[in-house]
Amino acid sequence: MSTLRNFIPIKSMLSHIKFTSPLIKRTLTTTPSKSEGREGWFSKLIVRRIEPTKEPHSRMLSDKEIIYELQTHNIKPDSRKNYLTNYEKTVQLIESRKSELNSELVGSWTVEVGDMDQALHLWRHTGGFSGIDVAKRILATDNDYWKLENERGSYLRSRHLQYLLSFSYWPQIESREGNNIYEIRSYRLKPGTMIEWGNNWARAINYRRSNKEAFAGFFSQVGRLYNVHHIWCYNDLHSRKEIRESAWRLPGWDECVAYTVPLIREMHSRILRPTTFSHTK
Repeated sequence: MSTLRNFIPIKSMLSHIKFTSPLIKRTLTTTPSKSEGREGWFSKLIVRRIEPTKEPHSRMLSDKEIIYELQTHNIKPDSRKNYLTNYEKTVQLIESRKSELNSELVGSWTVEVGDMDQALHLWRHTGGFSGIDVAKRILATDNDYWKLENERGSYLRSRHLQYLLSFSYWPQIESREGNNIYEIRSYRLKPGTMIEWGNNWARAINYRRSNKEAFAGFFSQVGRLYNVHHIWCYNDLHSRKEIRESAWRLPGWDECVAYTVPLIREMHSRILRPTTFSHTK
């Protein structure tokens, strides 16, 4: 992997501190501080060097043989009810053959803020990509499945599918009860920066554990590449505001944000509401 470029060159008087993180080795260049505990902007300008590796990024960032599938469906405004009824039947059909397909729904949502008339469905597949190959061969001969697929096409404007891996440092996915909202924050990263992202978020996630809002964190394998999705769970919009603001009061959170923002090319946020048939509420 190629060396990341320097963000801004700093004068030769700078001191160099080397350290090893759990995921990568990097060199951090900082300006000596005159008073301990006070960091100016220039102390956060860094020079990072990613060591060459023969390991694929996915193996370094994820230790699971589980593949996640994120389906994004853009619904015709007048077809929302028919679409949701159709998709619920599809979920029931697939899960009735769960032992053969090794597939199960994790969560299903409609977008309340962001891309309106949109639904997101998150599936978990065990057995790696070979398991997905088997499931596709089985469904290819299921007439009921294809009847639902063809019918659903008449309710949609467009759709997109991604295969994802879960970041190993995120908490294990657990279904939630109650009446929650979810936020999916999606990032398009600069190519070659996924390891650097993982290195910083392996630390950053520790600042977001106390309220149990961290639901899932993924990076793309097939579909739009260098995509990251973080899914958070909140009681409501007000609790989301309070929890996010409290993170900024924790020493170190601002530093993690400062390090990851330069890696991002595009980002957007959507507020989600679980469907009636979602396994997480």
